[in-house]
Parts: sequence; C-alpha cells; structure tokens
Amino acid sequence: MKSTSPPAPPNSSRRLLAGAIQLEAEVGNVATNLERIERLVDEVAARGAKLIAIPEFCTSRLPFDPRAHDAVLPVDNIAVDLLRRLAARHHCRLGASMLIAEGGEIYNRYHFVEPDGTIHCHDKDLPTMWENAFYGPGHDDGVFETGLGGVGVAVCWELIRTQTVRRMLGRIDVAVTGTHWWTMPSNWGSPVDRGLAALGQYNRYLAENAPAEFARRLGAPVLQASHCGRFSTGFMLAPGLPWSAPYDTEYVGCTQIVDADGHVLAQRQTAEGPGVVVAEIELGAHAPRVPLEDRYWIPQLPLFLHAYWHQQNLCGKAYYRSRGRAAGLSAARHHEATKGAR
Repeated sequence: MKSTSPPAPPNSSRRLLAGAIQLEAEVGNVATNLERIERLVDEVAARGAKLIAIPEFCTSRLPFDPRAHDAVLPVDNIAVDLLRRLAARHHCRLGASMLIAEGGEIYNRYHFVEPDGTIHCHDKDLPTMWENAFYGPGHDDGVFETGLGGVGVAVCWELIRTQTVRRMLGRIDVAVTGTHWWTMPSNWGSPVDRGLAALGQYNRYLAENAPAEFARRLGAPVLQASHCGRFSTGFMLAPGLPWSAPYDTEYVGCTQIVDADGHVLAQRQTAEGPGVVVAEIELGAHAPRVPLEDRYWIPQLPLFLHAYWHQQNLCGKAYYRSRGRAAGLSAARHHEATKGAR
C-alpha cells in the first residue's frame, strides 16, 4: 500500500522512545497469538514507546509442521486490523510480519503501520531454510517514507546479508526488524549434540549480534523483536521425500534496541521469556562505523551452516511446490470466508 503520511518536518524532535516485544507464540493459533501481541503492545506503549517492533511471523511460530499453514492469511485480515487499532489506540507506529496469500503465492509480509492507518509493506526477500516450505521470495526494497522520515524494515537473516544494507544505505533514519532465529537440535544423541555444540554457540553469537552489526554498517538505529521458547519441528531429509527427522530446538538471540553506532541500549534474552524492552533512540542516519563487506553474507558463515542453508532451502522449495503453497492458499481462503461471515 502506498504511503500517504507526510515526512517528519525538519524542525521536529529527532529523539523518541522506542520499544520491542518478545513473543512466545503457538503454532497455527492466530487468535491466541494476536491476544498475546495486544497485551504486550499495550504494555510497551504504556511505558511510552511510540515506535514498536513486533516479531517476524507474529501470527504463528513457524516450525516445519502442517499446523503452521493455518496461519496463512488473506491480504485483508484480522491481524492487520489489530495492528491498525493498536497504532491508533496508542498513537504510535509499529511493525510485524505474517504469512500473506496474494496472487496465487504466499509471502512473509512485513506491515509497518502508522497512527492514521497508513500501511507500508515489505515481502522478505529470501525464505530461510525450512521457511521455504511455507512462502516464496519477495522483490521490494523495504524502504518507506513515513511520518518519522525514512524507515527500513527487514526480518531475520535479511540482517546478515549485504544486499539488505545496500538497498537501505543513506535512505533511512531507523530500521525496524523482527526475527525467528532457531539453533541446532538438542535431541540427536550425545555424540551429535557435542559435535554441534561449538556451531550452536556461534549461531547464538550471530543471532545476538546481528542487529548491532547491521546498525554499524547502516549508520542508523535498529529495533529487533524476537520469538522465544523451545519447540519441536521436523528436519527435512531430502527434496521431494516425505520423511523428516524430529528436531527439538529453541529460539536464540534477543529482543533489543541498538543505536546507530551499534551500542545496545536495551535487550531481553530469549531465555528470559516473553516481555518488552524500551529505550530512547535518536532518529537519523550517520556515517557508518564499518564499511560494508564485498561478499554475500556480512558475517563469515561456517561451512556447515552454508550446507544446512542450501539443503533445507532445496527441501523447503520442493515441499512448497508440491504441497505447501496449496495448503497455505486453502487456509487463506478459509480465513477470508470466516471474516466475511462475521
């Protein structure tokens, strides 16, 4: 949807109180998850936050689980209605992503909502690993002109790709982001668990530091909202095969607010459970602290993570083509019919 909000006037204050929520969501239970979001947004707004980040996949956590298809919504849906109500209720700006069906495809669509009801949308550029089973890639730049000035939105592994920085650099005053970052399995037996321990630690480090490293290359403050909790999923074994291995894991990283230099102003570790963080930020771009790397990924990814990424991407894409897209589109039609009957 196109912006109709005017840019911030040059003499307006460039400092504001920002907030982010940390969510423990259920699989496929849209109504329950929206109730939890509303409570947390009310809480962080009561503390004065006027810019609020809500996690990626706010309507459902996204394991490789058929129940997750139930969270695919039509463009006009109850989650977007809630975001509009919350923005108007608290006279704030907020953002969250959810699975959206449009034009025969499904997208991980981030909605940035302004107090007057204006919505700016960004479809995540590339699904991460088994996320490919549920949606396809987007093609926009995720940069909007808003009442706050330039706002960039990104989710999860978009924050560790140089192409995300390139499309935002010099164009935004703040980045509003969300994440759904899991780690290595904990149920594959002691030898495997021990073998993956160091990689799990590095993955946790990547998740915790991604917003700060992103900010240092952008020269703009970053809000990040995360999921939290443990969950079980399936790990697809090969493209086109119906079998998957049980995979018990947890979310890593933290919900946090960082300044344009990458200094953490407030954070809540995923191990702390659901909650909120609040900090004052200064809007506006500065010279980046760190030059952007001339490569695909911002951090150096170990070979195993590269292999994990490519293998699960291939498996997820095959599933999406054979079953995932149809299941998600069917769920969206059901939600549309249910909303229309009210």
